[in-house]
Formats: sequence, structure tokens, C-alpha cells
Amino acid sequence: MSALERVLNHLSEVFGDRISRGEAVRDHHAHGEGWQPACLPGAVIFAESTEEVSAVLKTCNQYGVPVVAFGGGTSLEGHVTPSEYGISLDLSRMTRIVELNAEDLDCRVEAGVTRHALNAYLRDTGLFFPVDPGGESTLGGMCATRASGTAAVRYGTMRENALGLTVVLADGRIIRTGGRVRKSATGYDLTRLFVGSEGTLGIITEVQLRLHGLPETIATAVCQFDRLEDAVNTAVTTMQLGLPIGRMELLDEVQMDACIQYSKLTGYDVLPTMFFEFHGAPAAVSEQVETMEAIVADHNGKGFMWSNNPEDRNELWKARHNVFWACLAYRPHHRGIATDAVVPVSALTELITGSKRDIEESGLIAPIVGHVGDGNFHTVILVPPEENGLERALELDRKIVGRALSLGGACSGEHGVGLGKKEFMEREHGRDALDVMWMLKATFDPNNILNPGKMLPELVN
Repeated sequence: MSALERVLNHLSEVFGDRISRGEAVRDHHAHGEGWQPACLPGAVIFAESTEEVSAVLKTCNQYGVPVVAFGGGTSLEGHVTPSEYGISLDLSRMTRIVELNAEDLDCRVEAGVTRHALNAYLRDTGLFFPVDPGGESTLGGMCATRASGTAAVRYGTMRENALGLTVVLADGRIIRTGGRVRKSATGYDLTRLFVGSEGTLGIITEVQLRLHGLPETIATAVCQFDRLEDAVNTAVTTMQLGLPIGRMELLDEVQMDACIQYSKLTGYDVLPTMFFEFHGAPAAVSEQVETMEAIVADHNGKGFMWSNNPEDRNELWKARHNVFWACLAYRPHHRGIATDAVVPVSALTELITGSKRDIEESGLIAPIVGHVGDGNFHTVILVPPEENGLERALELDRKIVGRALSLGGACSGEHGVGLGKKEFMEREHGRDALDVMWMLKATFDPNNILNPGKMLPELVN
């Protein structure tokens, strides 16, 4: 009897029909939304509590069976790709909002709660949770990948908004890290260690989250530019002046063309474009808009259209969140590779304009979009349906990441490492730092059952 069979026999009494070996269920858990090859897990187990996650890990650790946590399946770098001899542990049924402390602006949720579901729950409280990576991602998965998104320029990433966690370790032990206080000077910061660990050190089952008050006024604005460089310099100047902008997104002319066609945006030209959002009291928002209009004028912006109409705002950000699908529709029968590079804001113009040249030289289509206020940008490299299409696309990705690293940046600002970015880790962090990461992995997961093969590259002596 195989190790997997022993594990499933041991757990069958607890989980019953929540253990699935059906091909359709396994296929759903075989991949995320990235380009990496899928792999059917040996079985899928649906957990409904921290204690059940503990039971699974304790048993799998005993028999050496790999476990990969699965939430919304929205990851882009192969984080949730399982082992064919292992278990995909689905936490999507863990959807309780455990507590809400409105007076202290915090709450505790189970890992399977989505950002949309939490904000629907908070609708009548005057509070909201701002971290917005798009899609139906779960809050546990967002913690595991250290997600951010369009609002991170003002509200921060999951690193800043996760106050504490409940984590199940590889041997089944359950620990709580952090808490509800806004600062603490006691012990190692285990919360920050697990946020971004991609399920390789433990499985997050609950998250204590920082909440924020809903802005009294929200306004949006759009401006277009003849030159991509002017659009990027607008973002750089905005951040250097300290304008407290809510969101600031760049779309190059190719991405705008795709969005105009897919999301039926009207009234825009096929030009580099900036989307802005302003939050605050009415007077503060008016002042931000006025300052932004002056910055845009200094960088040759073509018009500056702003509105505080919710319908206009929702149309704009819906189009922004649908850019990946717009890109796939832009060139049917192509696959998409979403790149993710980040640099200090002062190097952003050099990175984006240089990457634009790399794209043109490659002969591929790769629309540019990004949360440029925090130095982060993406391309969606459209992989042509030809024999060497994927190889060409990955080579372009390597050039873009290489540019970012040479400018003091990182290979990922928010998508994480998973399988897709492992090859860049030693260049970015150095051999000694990776040795320390491997020491941590060996301490927390000595049998290497937690998401094995992800994030940390094998080091060659």
C-alpha cells in the first residue's frame, strides 16, 4: 500500500466524502491561472476547520506525503500546482468571519473568505478591507503570497494589513502569531515570516486583519499621453511629491486598445493612459485633484477628465481588473504570461521604457499595465501558437526581470515566486540568504511535505 493510500485510509473516517479522487475535482486543483504545466494531485481533501487541517498535516507528515494548500486557485506562478503523489488541501469551505472589532478597526476571518465576501459583510459598518489583487482570491492565499494590488499605494500590502495569523505547522501543531495590537516588541515576528511564505513553512487557516474607514469622498480621473515616458514620469512625480493618492494605474497604448475592445470603453484614444483615484474628505479630494491636474499638465497630458460618479468609477476599475482577459481576447489562440517586476520609484521610467524596447525587439505582443505608484508593473506576454512561442515569451520575461534586478528591484512585486520565479532567487537574494531560507524550511518542515519544490531553488555546490 502506498503512503498516499495509508493517509487516505487514516483520514477517511473524519472526512468521508470530503476526500475526492474524481478526475474532474482533481483537474480543478491541478493548476492555478499561470502558464506552468498542470499536475493532477493524488487526492483532494476539503477541510472545514483548523483542527481538520491539523489532522491532515499530522498524518501526511507521518507518512511523508506532500500537501499543497488551495484556496481560490488564482495564483499566477504555479503556487498551487500539486504533486501527483500528494494531496491538494482545499480551504475554500473555511468561510467564517470569526470576529469583528469595529471599534478597533480589525477582524478575524478564516482562510477561505474572499475579499469580496468580507467587504459585503462590512457594508453597513463604515469599514472596508482595501487590499485588492483582483479576482476571487481568498484572504489566506493573499497572505501566503503577500498579495497587494491596485490600492497598495495608499493602504499597503497584505504584509501591512495582516496583524496576526493562525498557522498549522507541518507536524500538525497549531500556533497563533501576532494579535490585535498595532505594534509589539516581543519575540520574533512570526506573522511576517509566514506572510509571503507560499505555504512552504505552514498553512494559514485564520487571519487577523486591519480594517480601514470608508473614504467620505472618492473621485476618479483619467488622462492620456502621446508618450509612454510622460505617463510614467507623471507617476514618479506624484509619489515624490507625497500626494496621498488612492490608486494610480498605467496602461500603455496596446493595453488600452485591448481594454477598449474587451470592456467597451468609450471616449478614449489608443494611447498610454493613467487611471487615478482620490480618497478623503471633500476638500482634501478637491485639493488632490487640483494638484494632480497640475502634475499632468507639466508632463504633457492630453486632457484630464475626473468624476465622483460611482458608475464611472466602477466601469473604469472593472476594465482595469479585466486586463488579463482583455489581453487573451486581443489575440485569440494565444496564451498569456503575466510578468511582475518592481523597482524603486526613481528607476521606474528606465525600467518601463527599457522593457518596451525589449518587447518591440522580441516581435511579441505584450501589453503593459501596472500599479506604478509603488514601482510595480506587469506585462501580459501573449504566447503565439507556434513551436518556439513559449521559449520566446520566457526569454522576454527574463530580460524584463533582468532589467529590474539591475536597477535594484525584485523579480516579483506581488505575484510571488512559486515555480515561475525560482530561477531568479539566487541572483536577487544571494547564496548566503538562500542558505538561511533553506535552514528555516528545514526547521519548520524537516520532511519537506509543505508545497515542496516551490519558491526556493536547489543550490548547487
